[in-house]
Amino acid sequence: MIDSHQHLWNPATADYPWLTPDLAVLDRVFTQADVAAELRAAGVDRTVLVQAADNVEDTENMLREAAADPTIAGVVAWAPLTRPDEAATLLDGWAGAPIVGVRHLIHRDPDPKWLLRPDVADGLELLAERGLTFDVCAETPDLLALVPSLAQAHPGLTLIVDHLGKPPIRERGWEPWAGLLRDAAAAPNVVAKVSGLNTAAEDGWTATSFQRYVDHALAVFGPDRLMYGGDWPFALLAADSYAQIRAALVATLPLEAHEAVLGRTAERVYHLTAEGR
Repeated sequence: MIDSHQHLWNPATADYPWLTPDLAVLDRVFTQADVAAELRAAGVDRTVLVQAADNVEDTENMLREAAADPTIAGVVAWAPLTRPDEAATLLDGWAGAPIVGVRHLIHRDPDPKWLLRPDVADGLELLAERGLTFDVCAETPDLLALVPSLAQAHPGLTLIVDHLGKPPIRERGWEPWAGLLRDAAAAPNVVAKVSGLNTAAEDGWTATSFQRYVDHALAVFGPDRLMYGGDWPFALLAADSYAQIRAALVATLPLEAHEAVLGRTAERVYHLTAEGR
């Protein structure tokens, strides 16, 4: 089993601007060792680490962890996509590291049209040329609405919609999220992660809280374009443990979807092998 969306960070060596006093539970060093026992107990044998800050230092933190822990199969890094030449040099410097993709925190970027910038388009083409993916933090309807045009503009690039585009679970909402996710799924180079749903849900959530939204994702993407992610330790903002959120997300999946969503999709999309990438 593969967890395609895990985070590690060290506030002492990298800047995390989103770490505010109301997120005190997250304001410490997190390493793979902190969750390793729960991963093993859940049957997770490989993980993909995903950037949590738009700086090189955060990626370097993850790469140090990956070098020391063979269960870390891939790293979704940050690179300055608005400066493609600099991004290429940075990626060249990481040659041999298990870099499988790149992410930028678009939902926190002050430019709401960041994804549509010409310099970003050049950076995204760089990723496509290198066989790397781009994780899309489309956590608002406006951002999710950009995914189809982005997919059309970059047909050789695999786009990964994180957290199913953050469905309006807490409000029991549906549209425009459902239609926007359907539109995103119409592009063959878009996949999505069944992850991060508990932090979009009401207090006291259960698997039932997520079911309608996961069912819709399965209907529009199919299991071969969905992958599971625990979103640890962010999930701790609305969960007691990794085991709690993992059990709830897996409970929403029909048995016939388990092989794909819990491993095969991540292996294919991130080009993972038993040794990493």
